[in-house]
Amino acid sequence: MARGWESKSIEEQIGAAESKKESRTKQALTPSEIERRRRRDGLLQERSRIVRLLEGTHNERYRALLERTREHVESELAKFDRSQSELEIESL
Repeated sequence: MARGWESKSIEEQIGAAESKKESRTKQALTPSEIERRRRRDGLLQERSRIVRLLEGTHNERYRALLERTREHVESELAKFDRSQSELEIESL
């Protein structure tokens, strides 16, 4: 029984250390970084929504519109990824 108690205690310690690390990471974000993440998450959600709509539509005109919209969202995501990698390079 004591052995099980020790492993639970260790798991709790590891979990607490990980949550502290995550909270420090969140605190280190600047307001502009928070905004960038919010926008990127919104674009990812929008792309998921568009893909679901594409799977369910039979109208060719609507499908073409959704394809163009998906391409636009993906190009915006690519811009985010490029600018993020440039920021990481500058910080080195």
